[in-house]
Amino acid sequence: MLSQEEAFFKELLSMYKIEAEEHLKAISSGLIEMEKVKAKDKRKSIVETVYREAHSLKGASRAVNLEDVETVCQSMESILSLMKQDAIDTNAELFDILLKAVDVIDQLINDSEKTDISEIMNKLHSLEEGTSQEKSAEKKKEKSKKSEATPEKKEKSAEKEEEKPEAKHEPPLKEESEPEVPEEQEQPKASDSTAAPSQPVEVQKRLVSDTIRIATEKLDSLLLQAEEMLAAKLTSEQHNKDLQSLSLELEQWKKRWDSYDAEITSARHQSEIKGHNQSQGNGTLIDFLLWNQEQLKSVDTRINELIRISENNARLLGGMVNNLLEDMKKVLMLPFSTLLKILPKVVRDLSRDQGKDVELIVRGSTIEIDRRILEELKDPFIHVLRNCVDHGLEKPEERRRSGKPVTGTISITISQQSGNKVEILINDDGRGIDPERVRKVAVKKGIVIESEAAALSDEECRMLIFQSDVSTSPIITDISGRGLGLPIVREKVEKLGGSLTLESEVGVGTTFQITLPVTLATFRGIMVEVNGQVFVIPTVNVERVIRVSEGDVKTVENREAVIIDDKPLALAHLGDVLRVPKKNQTIQQTNLHQAMLLSSGEKRFVFTIDRILSEQEVLVKGLGKQLSRVRNIAGATILGTGQVVPILNVADLIKSAARITTIPTRVSKTEEAKLEKKSILVAEDSITSRTLLKNILESAGYEVKTTVDGVDALTAARAEQFDLIVSDIEMPRMNGFDLVASIRSDKRTADLPVILVTALESREDRERGIDVGANAYIVKRSFDQSNLLDVIRKLI
Repeated sequence: MLSQEEAFFKELLSMYKIEAEEHLKAISSGLIEMEKVKAKDKRKSIVETVYREAHSLKGASRAVNLEDVETVCQSMESILSLMKQDAIDTNAELFDILLKAVDVIDQLINDSEKTDISEIMNKLHSLEEGTSQEKSAEKKKEKSKKSEATPEKKEKSAEKEEEKPEAKHEPPLKEESEPEVPEEQEQPKASDSTAAPSQPVEVQKRLVSDTIRIATEKLDSLLLQAEEMLAAKLTSEQHNKDLQSLSLELEQWKKRWDSYDAEITSARHQSEIKGHNQSQGNGTLIDFLLWNQEQLKSVDTRINELIRISENNARLLGGMVNNLLEDMKKVLMLPFSTLLKILPKVVRDLSRDQGKDVELIVRGSTIEIDRRILEELKDPFIHVLRNCVDHGLEKPEERRRSGKPVTGTISITISQQSGNKVEILINDDGRGIDPERVRKVAVKKGIVIESEAAALSDEECRMLIFQSDVSTSPIITDISGRGLGLPIVREKVEKLGGSLTLESEVGVGTTFQITLPVTLATFRGIMVEVNGQVFVIPTVNVERVIRVSEGDVKTVENREAVIIDDKPLALAHLGDVLRVPKKNQTIQQTNLHQAMLLSSGEKRFVFTIDRILSEQEVLVKGLGKQLSRVRNIAGATILGTGQVVPILNVADLIKSAARITTIPTRVSKTEEAKLEKKSILVAEDSITSRTLLKNILESAGYEVKTTVDGVDALTAARAEQFDLIVSDIEMPRMNGFDLVASIRSDKRTADLPVILVTALESREDRERGIDVGANAYIVKRSFDQSNLLDVIRKLI
């Protein structure tokens, strides 16, 4: 256990690393800007800012005993001090060394033991010594000039000495206005402050008092709790809907009651005429009916009052939750500039290595986005910039021959789109992407066959660069050429709920277009029903909702298609793509079908559905590490009713639909009847995985019973009849291996098929599963619902 002092130092070091990262970003961006700026006044201001950042970093490093960082910062300070005095030549070599020093400091902070500073210190000292030698030579020159006084000046000086009165022999006194100050203290006082030089003291004090530093983990935790409040809001809205539904049912009851009102009144009059004694039984019944009528009115009044209160509560809670979520999102929203600060240095380093002149232009860096998205964008940005510098931009000689400026340009333009979207355009004015070269590489790598490649348009050919192993680089280097960078970019962007497309023209340049949501947590979603199963489709991916008749459906290349805006678009039933068997044949036989035109990037596809239920705000829930990648599923959400509903990944969905090359066949009633008779027992301790498996199996037409561990599953298997068991392995009380062994040892269940669905993927675990008698072993990491359903069909 750490002592109090060690724990304090660990916390101090953690805070130091955050502060150091900010200082290093400011120093890097300052040096990059300084190299570009020609105006003397502006450069001097930037030098002063960078100097202060280095000075502050030096002081902070001293506090946590990082002596090597302090040493490098001290040398950088000395050089920056010379730059302030215009006493050093600010050439490209100088900036190379200073930026290299920044890299070394970054390495020292993260791993001081494995980082050697001797090389960078030699380079920094050489810069200082070179300047010192120049200074001393200049001083000698000035001294020699002063000593060469003219004879006339010497005579005048002698005459003045004679005119002077005799001086008293007193010891020389130091002038009070010039006290002795150590050389270190001659630096400007402002260097001891981290505040910006342009801000007055009052503003600095106000900024310090209005700002606090808090760990992002705590903010993330607060945001998650705030997002969970959305469930309370949805539940409140659902309760209100339930009350309204009850009110409608009561209204129907009242109407039916009113239709008998005349008969009840007539019977009452007859009862009164005949006399109470003769019709006591009838009178009692009539009295009850009249009392019942009054009670019905009372209940109706009470329900209407509850609806009014429920609506007010739902409105109040909804407003509070919306405001809380909005404020929490603002807290975790960061401007793109926090990420873009590192990119000028990345581009500079890459261009220097490639021998190219590159200018990076950034627009819209003040636009804000969810911090969690911003953190995931660092690698995609770097991959795309590497691609632009290495593949896109030409060497200076080639650009000159093409009539282009010698300096290539890369621009990053960020803009807010309508709705909850941000668009990022990364453009270079290089050679562009040659579709013919991409076509040849794709055929060579076996991505497409030659006949298919010949049929592809130029635009479709260019999109092949997002496939793994496709690279037009003639050589593999540490920067590029492996054909992995852009596929990684696309995967990351789509994982964030965005899309990636590109436009390119040979000899003109290439533009990458990235579209992303502003926030990850919540979005508007459309709930649809397909064969009895409910799914959520993100509203941003829905272009339009249409009705498709049988006559509208055409067959194009053995695939169903519809014509929209004079363009044929592929058509598929959502249930076929998701492998959900159809339960209601009457829906299939109707002439009109509801359909949705979905898009992801430039890809568009039409999906028929059974019906649209509603549109509402949706809180995204992950499926957990064990189910981190499920094809066609982006996550799940919990409705106000408590029902768990899968959220569809539209990019995956379109890819899956594109794989369907023939007109889908429908499941017969006989096959559905067989399916509906089968019952499956699920043993899974994770509530998320258990719910997902239950939904998948029930949607496929099976009867499902769930248990939370091996003991409960074994008890259920012995007490009831099941056709198959689906079990996890790592469970409390009894694991999956022991469960299978117990089932096989019991004569009543020895022949019962068992499928193990688990996160354990080692060869030893697979062999053990086979040894104990499992019929199938499916790894959750590569889990696919169609895989599971295919295995089940084979076994039962």
